Amino acid sequence: MSDTARDRNADCVIVGSGINSLVCAAGLARRGRRVIVLERNDRPGGCIRTEEATVPGFHHDTLSGFHPLFVTSPGYAALGEALHAQGLEYANTDTPTGVILPDGSHFILSRDRGRNIETMNALAAGDGERFDAAMNAVAAHADTTFTLLGSELKSWGVAKTLFRHGRREGHRGLIRYFGESMESARTWLERTFESGHLRACLAPWILHTGLGPDSALGGHMLRLIAFTLEGAGMPVVRGGSERLVDAFRGVVEANGGRFVTGADVDRVVVEGGRARGVETTAGERYTAGRAVVCSTTPTQLYGRLLRDAAVPARVRDDAARYRYGRGCMQIHLALDEPPEWPDPALREVAMLHLTPGLDGVSRAVNEAERGLLPAEASVVVAQPTALDPSRAPEGKWILWIQLQELPRHIRGDAAGSIPAPADGAWDEATREAYADRIVARLAAHVPNLERALLGRRVLSPADLEAMNINLVGGDPYAGDCQADQFLLWRPLNDGDGHRTCIRGLHHIGASTHPGPGLGGVSGHLVAERLG
Repeated sequence: MSDTARDRNADCVIVGSGINSLVCAAGLARRGRRVIVLERNDRPGGCIRTEEATVPGFHHDTLSGFHPLFVTSPGYAALGEALHAQGLEYANTDTPTGVILPDGSHFILSRDRGRNIETMNALAAGDGERFDAAMNAVAAHADTTFTLLGSELKSWGVAKTLFRHGRREGHRGLIRYFGESMESARTWLERTFESGHLRACLAPWILHTGLGPDSALGGHMLRLIAFTLEGAGMPVVRGGSERLVDAFRGVVEANGGRFVTGADVDRVVVEGGRARGVETTAGERYTAGRAVVCSTTPTQLYGRLLRDAAVPARVRDDAARYRYGRGCMQIHLALDEPPEWPDPALREVAMLHLTPGLDGVSRAVNEAERGLLPAEASVVVAQPTALDPSRAPEGKWILWIQLQELPRHIRGDAAGSIPAPADGAWDEATREAYADRIVARLAAHVPNLERALLGRRVLSPADLEAMNINLVGGDPYAGDCQADQFLLWRPLNDGDGHRTCIRGLHHIGASTHPGPGLGGVSGHLVAERLG
C-alpha cells in the first residue's frame, strides 16, 4: 500500500503491535475510527510470532504461546466472533498442566473438578476438598476480582462493584478480601495443602505472573491461575500463534485500518499540550485527529518518545524509577518423535514444570535476583503439538521451554560451573552453556530426547530484548509486578492508569494495568474510552 501523506492521517495512531495494540486497533476500527498501527519490526504481533526456528516444517511460537487469559478477556468477548470469521481457530486439552519432580514422580491437573479432588485426596487426605473450597471462593468473588483486573480502576464501575461487595459481606468482609489477596503464594500453599506434589504443581505458576513464591499478592494470583486453568485450559492457536495476528489484521483492514511495519517511532508530536501524532526515525509524520496510543514501557514513553514534551518532573521521575524484573530464556526443540515421559499421560499435558518444589522455586528466584544463574531453575516444558499436531510434520514433536528465573546482569553461577561473562552481559557461550544444563535435566526424564533431537534454538534475555524493545533485559513482563508496581501503581504512582499527562495520549501494554499475560485488557479499555 502506498504511504502518501494522506495515508498517514488517522483518527488514532497506535505505536506498537502487540496483543494490546491489536485489541485496541480492532475495537476502534469496528467503531468506525480510522486506525494506523506502527510497528518497528518487520512483522506485526509484538511477542506473538511463529517461525521455523529450528528446522523446516516445525512451526515454533518463538515468544508467547498459550492464550488462557485472552480467551477469558473482555477483548475476546467483544472481538472473538469477528476473529474466528477471519480464520482463527483454537485447540485445547483436558490436562492443562502438571509437574515432574526430580525423582520422576508427577502430578497432573485436569479441567475436571471431580477428578482433581480425587487425585489430590490420593496425595493427601483433604487436599481435594481444600482445593475445591479455594476455587469456590474465587468464583464467589469473581465479580470483584475480574472487575478490578478488567476495568479502569478509577471508575464508577469499580466503585459500584466494591460497594456491592461491601453491602453483601459487610465492610469487614471487604477488608478481609483485600487482606487475603495480599498473602504470598508460599503462605497460601503451605496453609492449605499437605501434599508436596500439589504445592510443586502450583508453585511454578507464580513465575508466570512475574512474581516469586514469597511476593505479596502471590497467593491471590495462584488461586486465579488455578481457577483459569480449570475453566479455560491452555488454548493454542491452530497453526501457530501468528494466525491470531493474521486474524486481527484481517479485522482491522476490513474496517479501513492499516498496519505499517519497519516504522520506528522516534517521538510523539505534542503541540499545544496535546498529542497530534508521531514522527518516525525516517522522518515520516503520522497525524492523529483523536488520539495517539503507545504500547511501550514507561521508560520508552517518557524517556524517548516524550523527551521534548512538557512533562511534569514527578512523572519523569516516576518513569525513570520504573523497575524491570528477572530475565527469561526460551529454548525451542524439534524432535523426530514424541517424548518418552515416565507416564504416557504426561504427553497430553499442555505445560509441565520440572522443579524440586516450592522451596526450589524460591531458591532459584533468589539466586536470579542476586545475579546468579540458578543451579536448578524451574523449567517450563510446553507441548504445543500435543494440542495442535499441525505445528510439526506428522509424527514429529515440538517442545517449547521457558526459564523465568534468570538474571538480567550475570554476576556468577550458583552451581559454580559456568563462568560469568566479564561484563556481566549475556553472550552466546553463556546462553548455550546454560541451555545445555537445562536440556540435560530434561533428558533425565525423557530417555529418547537425545536420540530424537533434530534441532535447537536458544534465546537468551539479551536476544529477547533485541527482538522486542519492551522486553528490557529480557524481562518478559515489561516490568516488575510486585505490589508497588501493580493495580493503581502500574505504571506510575499517580494512579491515572492509561491516561497520561498529555491530552490525547494513552498508554497501554504489559507495563500498564492490569499488567502482562497476553490478555489484551489495556487495549480493550482504551478502545472503549476512545470509541
